[in-house]
Amino acid sequence: MKILVTGSSGEIGTNLCLKLKKEGHEVFGIDKRKNSWTKDFEYFLLDLSQRFSEFKNGFNQIEFPFKPNAVVHLAANAKVHELVKNPLKAMDNIQLTFNVLEYCRQNNVPIIFSSSREVYGDIHRFNTNEQITDEKKADFKFTESPYSASKIAGEALIYSYAKCYNLPYLIFRFSNVYGRFDNDLERMERVIPLFIKKINKKEPIIVYGKNKILDFTYVDDCVKGIYSGIEKLVSGEVKNETINLAYGEGQSLLNLVEYIEDNLGKKAKVSIGKTQVGEVSYYVADISKAKKLLGYNPKNSLSEGIKKTIEWWKERGDLSL
Repeated sequence: MKILVTGSSGEIGTNLCLKLKKEGHEVFGIDKRKNSWTKDFEYFLLDLSQRFSEFKNGFNQIEFPFKPNAVVHLAANAKVHELVKNPLKAMDNIQLTFNVLEYCRQNNVPIIFSSSREVYGDIHRFNTNEQITDEKKADFKFTESPYSASKIAGEALIYSYAKCYNLPYLIFRFSNVYGRFDNDLERMERVIPLFIKKINKKEPIIVYGKNKILDFTYVDDCVKGIYSGIEKLVSGEVKNETINLAYGEGQSLLNLVEYIEDNLGKKAKVSIGKTQVGEVSYYVADISKAKKLLGYNPKNSLSEGIKKTIEWWKERGDLSL
């Protein structure tokens, strides 16, 4: 297969491109920043949030080295609280998704879109079910933030392109993906690498939400799900589906802190803060649809995933223990 990946310099994008290369497929990426992790696949530096006028074979005068069998659209401004402070970044998410869709429409290429569990909003405040049981039952009146609104808008664009232009798609709703290639805190602070770094340095951490429950997904499990989705979308076996892609188990942030403490052999200095504006306080995914359609079977619990993540940090020399 020949696959184009947007957001190829991010955590999921880097792992996915390397997986595709390892399996013998041709891959190239697009990102607005250089990949600081690897040089093992080709990518273009391009800001997809700008306006383009030509989409045949690429964007304006930039032509791709081949016509892909599918586009995996991962590129997005992704930090929820940052988009609360700067909602223009949410509008950028919508523009870049439109651009990618226009490329796919004009070149007849199916798309995989990276959505988020954020589209459900903080639905647990209104629904006492322990799991979000059906991908079709996301209620958008519970939208919590500009980031979640941008993902809802992205999904809506894709549904409209499927209806109007018969464009095949898969939408994956990710949940707190973590692991390898996720410690560039200068670019974006994410809870797991931030906690690892601070606990290792014996610096205090703030847990925003004592009772917050989230569904953490180790990156290898996420990538295996995407890879299966690419194969089935390209073959035509599965298309036009919206699928939760997570581990399927809730964990508190305090549990997360304990797993990091155990693997570092250090005690955290923890204080508790209120959940920040725009953030979801409860989410556990129902992944039965992913299992049925994709053969998805995540292997890494949070405790196992944190162990592998910290081992990767140690191998890179990023932890002075």
